[in-house]
Amino acid sequence: MAGGASKVTFIFLVAFAISIPSLNARIGELDEYLKEQELEAHEIAVESYVPDPTNVTTELNLHVHRDGTDGKEEETNSTRRELKAKYRGPCLALNPIDRCWRCKKSWAKNRFKLASCAKGFGRRAVGGLGGKIYTVTDPSDDDMVEPKPGTLRYGAVQKDPLWIVFAHSMVIALKQELLVSSDKTIDGRGASVTITGGAGITMQFVNNVIIHGLRIHGIKAKEGGMMRDSWNHVGLRTRSDGDAVSLFGSSNVWLDHLSLSDCEDGLIDVIASSTAVTISNCHMTKHNDVMLFGASDTYTDDKIMQITVAFNHFGQGLIQRMPRCRFGFFHVLNNDYTHWLMYAIGGSSGPTILSQGNRFIAPNNGAAKEVTHRDYAPPDVWAKWQWRTENDLFMNGATFTESGPPLGKLPFNKGFLMKPRHGSQANRLTRFAGALNCKVGKPC
Repeated sequence: MAGGASKVTFIFLVAFAISIPSLNARIGELDEYLKEQELEAHEIAVESYVPDPTNVTTELNLHVHRDGTDGKEEETNSTRRELKAKYRGPCLALNPIDRCWRCKKSWAKNRFKLASCAKGFGRRAVGGLGGKIYTVTDPSDDDMVEPKPGTLRYGAVQKDPLWIVFAHSMVIALKQELLVSSDKTIDGRGASVTITGGAGITMQFVNNVIIHGLRIHGIKAKEGGMMRDSWNHVGLRTRSDGDAVSLFGSSNVWLDHLSLSDCEDGLIDVIASSTAVTISNCHMTKHNDVMLFGASDTYTDDKIMQITVAFNHFGQGLIQRMPRCRFGFFHVLNNDYTHWLMYAIGGSSGPTILSQGNRFIAPNNGAAKEVTHRDYAPPDVWAKWQWRTENDLFMNGATFTESGPPLGKLPFNKGFLMKPRHGSQANRLTRFAGALNCKVGKPC
């Protein structure tokens, strides 16, 4: 790691606004290093973009169908939404991502196996595969410029690929946002790792990151300051937003088995030309603005955004934005929506949303039965946005307003789009969403 702060040439913030309108990335003053990093990240995003996104949705659907359900059906005709009893039976891996690794006793001896398990748009994320295993032994977070070896922050900013694990269960209160560099995996399996009471996790202008098995809640906005964002660079950061996880100009990212709740801003924000992202097996509760994909209705570069949201449980105390989308292509597959107060899926600026095999249980409020919500456009405009539902299950009066032509009429070759598992199985597919209680030597 380079010692001390890097020598920087300060440029007024307006110069950065020319590059990314309306978005300042919380960089206090942009230097040449970050400008170069931004351009490199954009090139990776363009390379990661899939011209025919339905090729990716088809691949994921094939894996879901190949899984089967072990001949078992989950009861789905109940609208009760209390917490499920803790499962104490043999290991069950009920969706294609979990089947890849979960029920193998040797998972701790072969942690890198996880890198082959991503599906959807984030399928190329391999994180720290092939790098060293770095063990977090110290939950403190006292130095933003020269982080202490053994801390999570020290591992997150190293140069080479790194697979970050935890020596024991711990609670980490981040003094400032944790800036994760490229080619990293943060793997919470085998310990109960909670990030709370401080800032959240940020990926800015980076590529190839996996974050798995963390519990993140109670995240607060922080004032910012001088921070190390990589092994050889320190820069000035302005106030952070209070997101649990934030992606800015980053590609090939997989977020899996996270438990997220009760943060000051969003649970997951993906903005500024971030693309090739999968969010899977997460459990989200007690929050207002759950997921934001695209931060501005004027930032048209987000047309490159492609995100898979699969096998997540949207649970108690959620209000809206599951997700809220702009411009890009969003595959929302086999999630279980058991709570919302205002709406579930929303958007503006003409996003394409393919909702397949989800279960939507509407609230008892008669004014909030509608799953979808469009912003900042009259009906004659949003009627052209392609929002389609296939094999979703609608319960307790839930409704989904479709718009735009069927996906088969998109101006590219869709190919064979196999239907995913029906929404009646979403409860089963998401049964083990959230951080898992993995024990070394036993299946998770």
